[in-house]
Amino acid sequence: MLVLAGSFISAQEIKINDDVYEEKKGLIIKNGVDVTNILSDAEKSKILAAFEKKKLEIAKTNKAKEKLEKAEKQQKRAEKQQKKAEQKQKKAEKILKQKEKAQANHDKAIIKHENAIEKYEKLKNKGKLSPEDERKWLEKIEKLNTNISKTKKKLK
Repeated sequence: MLVLAGSFISAQEIKINDDVYEEKKGLIIKNGVDVTNILSDAEKSKILAAFEKKKLEIAKTNKAKEKLEKAEKQQKRAEKQQKKAEQKQKKAEKILKQKEKAQANHDKAIIKHENAIEKYEKLKNKGKLSPEDERKWLEKIEKLNTNISKTKKKLK
């Protein structure tokens, strides 16, 4: 295609009856010599018609090439947009997963805290806690309460 486009820009060459003709600025040239005035009207019109046909083919080829390039560009743009949308979706899914995990951790912390308080109350009511054990249980409950605060911050 590049060869055809290159020959279209400089000069048109066409082969008729084993003779190679060129067209430059409306002149018909054979072997570097202007033969426009030597040719009969029928030969001129045949050669000029062949040149016109070739020009149309080249123009058609160039138009098809441009159309193909435009379609390829549009395809690339669509692929880029698709990729961007997929990345956005992936990011949203990741954020959602992080939020769900943070919520699950927070729920676990609350349950652990409640269970520890229940067990502490039960042991205290039965009178099975020494002052040292009670201190340890209160520290544990405070630590679990702090953990709830931390998991709550991560929810935001």
